[in-house]
Amino acid sequence: MSIRSLRRAAVVAAPAAVLALSLSACADADETEAGAAEADTAAGATTLTIEHAQGTTELDGVPEKIFTFDYAALAVLDALDVDVAGVAKSNLPDVFSEYAGDDVTDIGTIFEPDYETVAAEQPDLIIVAGRSSTAYPDLSEIAPTIDLSNDWATFHDSVVANTELLGEAVGAEEGVDELVADLDESVAAAREVAADAGTGLIVLTSGGEVTAYGPGSRFGYLHDALGVTPAVEDVEAETHGEAVSFEFILEADPDWLFVLDRDAAIGEGTDNAEQVLDNAVVHETTAWSEDQVVYLDPVAWYIVNGGVPTLTGMADEVTAALQDAS
Repeated sequence: MSIRSLRRAAVVAAPAAVLALSLSACADADETEAGAAEADTAAGATTLTIEHAQGTTELDGVPEKIFTFDYAALAVLDALDVDVAGVAKSNLPDVFSEYAGDDVTDIGTIFEPDYETVAAEQPDLIIVAGRSSTAYPDLSEIAPTIDLSNDWATFHDSVVANTELLGEAVGAEEGVDELVADLDESVAAAREVAADAGTGLIVLTSGGEVTAYGPGSRFGYLHDALGVTPAVEDVEAETHGEAVSFEFILEADPDWLFVLDRDAAIGEGTDNAEQVLDNAVVHETTAWSEDQVVYLDPVAWYIVNGGVPTLTGMADEVTAALQDAS
């Protein structure tokens, strides 16, 4: 399933925004501010000053040659039909297969950029976030770079803000407005069905081990935005969750068990999540006995885990699961 299929309607990319200022003989240039970006006109050229997670970056007009190490940003640009010239192709998810061809430059991995290639290509804009954020200082020496890392504690609002910022940077504000409207509709639908669905617990399986997540965590979007009542409130908000036993899951006894298979997401491991959880202890939970175990899309939730179009798909996935049982 492609990222585009996660949208209910195609988004027509807005024309590249040209921020022009009217000058009079005795007046200074006006300054236009929109969110975190401000535009200044000097000698007929538009400069965008972007405020992001690691500082400010100036762009000389709308970038034409865009490199991204962040798959959430790639999902947004894809939804907006904005051309992307370079991506991290190592372990590129199938959902982005159209970017695997020779017409798109391979710029390394999401953890380790190919600095030599990036420097040789001289992009107009480089995007990092999350896993690639540590490369920001070095990449910013090569070309204008922005960090669109999200805040898990305010995940929904952070994703929307970063998507809006990216829309401003590439001149596609109207397209982003449509994406956000779709997300708002999907979140509202999820919250409506979640209100009467009972409790839920989200766990991740990896190498036969299980970790749990709660509100305010990496996957707290399930509770914080989509309104699923947490079966456990005080799960430690660690990057890879809180290590738990099968007995912990039984004690929590969620009405719904939402499962992420990390091994499937990264293409490693031999035991899938269903095999890991298929045991006598988990069988005693309400979720298992009521056939209310939901195996979430591991690419959307674990690999991409950001960008408004992806969140819309995640909300729709939860809504569909809860509706199927009602």
